[in-house]
Formats: sequence, C-alpha cells, structure tokens
Amino acid sequence: VALKEAKLICDEDVKFCENIGLNGLKIIEEIYNKNNKTVNILTHCNTGGLATVGRGTALGVISKAYENNKGIHVYVDETRPLLQGGRLTTWELESLGIPYTLICDNMAGHLMSLSKIDRIFVGADRIAANGDFANKIGTYSLAVNAKFHGVPFYVVAPFTTFDKDCPNGDGIPIEEREPDEVRGVKGSFGKVIWGPSEAKTYNPAFDVTPENLVTGYVLDKGLFKANELWKAFKN
Repeated sequence: VALKEAKLICDEDVKFCENIGLNGLKIIEEIYNKNNKTVNILTHCNTGGLATVGRGTALGVISKAYENNKGIHVYVDETRPLLQGGRLTTWELESLGIPYTLICDNMAGHLMSLSKIDRIFVGADRIAANGDFANKIGTYSLAVNAKFHGVPFYVVAPFTTFDKDCPNGDGIPIEEREPDEVRGVKGSFGKVIWGPSEAKTYNPAFDVTPENLVTGYVLDKGLFKANELWKAFKN
C-alpha cells in the first residue's frame, strides 16, 4: 500500500512539473518571439530535478524552453550560505547542455542595472493566501532589485505550495540554521572557517517576499496574479 501511494505521489509530481514547464514556457516564448534574441534568465537556489521528482519548477520552465529551441542563457546565483545554486543548479544546467553563468548573490542587482536580465524565475516553499511567499534566503533581495530595475519577477511552484489557511507572510515561520554556515563553508571538500569561532551570526534559511513585488505566479494550473491565486486552489 505504501509503495503504491509513493508511486502515485511520484507520478503526480512529474505531472505538476510538466504543466509548470508548459505554462512558464509561454512567458519565455513571448519575449523570445518579440525580440528574437537570447533570453537571459536569473534564478536562485536549486529548483530542478534534484529538488523535485520531475523536471523541476523554475528550472523546469527553463529546461522546457530550451527543449523547445528557445534561446536561453541562465545567470545562477551561488545561493549563500549553502551554495545550492553553485553546487546543484550549475550541475543540472551543465548536464542539460543549457548555457549558464555562475554569479555571486551580490552581483544580481549589478546585472539588472546593466539590463542583462530579462526575467527572474524563483521557486517557493510556501505561498500565503495573499500571495506573499517564502523561499531560500536572498529571494527577497532579488525581488526588491527587480522591482527597482523593472525586471519581471515570477514565482514558480505547484499549486500545493499555496496555503489558504496562512493569511500572509507574517504567518510563515523561518528556520534559523547553525552559525558555522555563515562563519565559513563546508562540503565534500571538508570544512573551512574564516570567521572568528565565537562570532555572532544570523542565519535564516528563508525569507518572505511580499506579493506586491511579484509579477506573476507560474503554477501547474496556469499563470496567476496574486489576487487570482484562490482560483488555483478552487479548481
């Protein structure tokens, strides 16, 4: 029984990701067909097959566009302090043959100021009823920069991420992680600490981005604005 249920969940996730990819493809097709040039996309953290059963959410949109012969180039935030972008997203893009450039998180605003970014696609761990959403730390900074520079900013997730019982972002708890992740870095290469061992740190795993910084939501059920999210849940 458990194995059967697990297979159903797996198949459902694959379907969610495929539908998300198709819906997000429309956004990329629009700009590609209009300008007939490579579309430069910025993404944050890891949202591909390593994070989901299927092709992924934000990265699933990117890979779907690439499969449909749309010119794509991806700027990958390293995603401090755990470096999911640098370790995982780059590996997935390289495996798929999708052109990318790895950047430090604090370079994103600079690229936007140079008009190097056409669209931003990020994932979501939880979307509140009003459209506020939680995602990997650093997402909020991207959204603020995107708003200032006029870069469309999209949240990409399955509709199951939408929590109708959470009225807004204030109701989303934020995990704080261990101090050494900020004092240094660790991985398969070992552990390197560059900060004082007793340095006080603040290390939230996520941040919350308000809905008024979001251009739209790419869900498996379609494309939505914040005030339309209830339709996805209702349907």
